[in-house]
Amino acid sequence: MSDYDRIARAISFINSNMRSQPSLEEIAEHLQLSPFHFQRMFSRWTGVTPKKYLQTLTVEHAKNLLHQSQSLLEVTDALGLSSSSRLHDHFVHLEAVTPGEFKNKGRGIFIEYGLHNSPFGKLFIANTSRGICKLSFVDDGKALPELDALKNNWANAEIIRNDAKTVDLVQNLFNITEKTDRPLSLLVAGTNFQINVWKALLKIPPGTITSYNKIANFIGRPSASRAVGNAIGANPLAFIIPCHRVIQQSGKLGGYRWGETRKHAIYAWEAARNQEN
Repeated sequence: MSDYDRIARAISFINSNMRSQPSLEEIAEHLQLSPFHFQRMFSRWTGVTPKKYLQTLTVEHAKNLLHQSQSLLEVTDALGLSSSSRLHDHFVHLEAVTPGEFKNKGRGIFIEYGLHNSPFGKLFIANTSRGICKLSFVDDGKALPELDALKNNWANAEIIRNDAKTVDLVQNLFNITEKTDRPLSLLVAGTNFQINVWKALLKIPPGTITSYNKIANFIGRPSASRAVGNAIGANPLAFIIPCHRVIQQSGKLGGYRWGETRKHAIYAWEAARNQEN
């Protein structure tokens, strides 16, 4: 069992017993680990103590973050971050396929894909010469559905597996200790509305959150919260386009395409680390 699998079990246990605020000893016992080994494993994975991490999983904490980031999108836009944003120490550049490429389903595009470990479980990644076009978490290493979806969306592209080429992309993506000025390039296919939503998501810095309503207001479609939710659910790039940073106005995290427990893990991992910095 990987550290992430144990963390996922811990989060499920914590969420089920949130009102009683389980102690370190109770969580460790649930995982069949000693408190010492659990704390050491937990701190190695998150970079923070279990206590600090657990604080970020409460609804009240999420509400406070929402209040603090009320005008976050407007602030980042005013700072000139409309076309790129910080993702840890990466600059992200998002490019949409041309109408012709969208219509032709990627004819003339060469795609390499791979399956790799990440801090949040197995990760399926596909990359083109112009940027990453798909990133999905897969449970139990079952990548075939993701590969089928890739082939369906890019039916006329040339697609091959090349783990040796894609592993560096994954390692760089989750490396938060090394700084780089090299842009992280993304290539997406979607409607204009979807792309506008995804661009708005890229403006949400790590460790902060916003709501579906605020995204809708920011893109100039205040009555389109449901459509915003659908666009977020269609996000082709897990973690990079941070749909995990959008939660309900009530403070509840809500659903997630790659599993609600994983959303809790990513959200708390970023928020806890952000508090430490």
